[in-house]
Amino acid sequence: MDTARAKAGLEKRGILLSKEYETIKAEREQNILWITLNRPRRLNAINDVLIDELSAILDTAEKDPTVRCVVIIGEGDRAFSAGADITIFPDVCNTPVKAEQWSRIGHKVFGKIEELSKPVIAAINGYALGGGLELALACDFRIAADHAELGTPEITIGVIPGWGGTQRLVRLIGLAKAKELVMLGNRLTAEEALKAGLVNKLVPYEKLRDEVGELARRLSEGPRALKYAKHALNFGTQVPLVAGLRMESGLMALAFATEDSKEGVEAFMSKRKPEFRGK
Repeated sequence: MDTARAKAGLEKRGILLSKEYETIKAEREQNILWITLNRPRRLNAINDVLIDELSAILDTAEKDPTVRCVVIIGEGDRAFSAGADITIFPDVCNTPVKAEQWSRIGHKVFGKIEELSKPVIAAINGYALGGGLELALACDFRIAADHAELGTPEITIGVIPGWGGTQRLVRLIGLAKAKELVMLGNRLTAEEALKAGLVNKLVPYEKLRDEVGELARRLSEGPRALKYAKHALNFGTQVPLVAGLRMESGLMALAFATEDSKEGVEAFMSKRKPEFRGK
């Protein structure tokens, strides 16, 4: 009885209990969902279980209208994620067919982040290497602790990034800098990543959660139009300008049809702060 009462109290306060998750933790702070990659002994390396559990919790976040923003962070102070878990490669990548399947699994799951109707923040609390960096690249914002290191070292073991690194990295920091990371396997310090435009902000490690939490709070209070802005930016830039402009017009029209748009206009006319409900 006490356990049931305690659980009900936690749920009432908006905390999402982690149930059977083996490799991640999921916690709710009001309208913000914090997803923690939870394999600290392996520097939060991504194995087949973690990629499946991440996929499942992203589906949950998409379906839950009370989730207004998602944060992804790594357990501990050493790593966001050191990348794909190389120890499983002999099983999942032992033939070209299996290797392509492994790549496409990553594309599908990280694509869910890019297509999610809510903003996603990567709180980079240490190493973000290989698949870990590719995970962060799929997010809308990247806030890094000052001791973080970022890179795509796959070339040093004779392969190339396979979860979007050769594509999203170029779009974010340009071809020349992307070649330095991908073809040389270079790592960037947090300061270098900030200068390259790879991360949005650099903060002391001890302030990372607070800084990310404040950004997440601001985003969680935003209007439904955030969804349309995210899609216009992510996908309109991948097509010819004329097609992107048409996409923008359609998404703007959808934004005007939302309840939040009406609230925003009324608040502006009344000279008060709008109270967006994400509808």
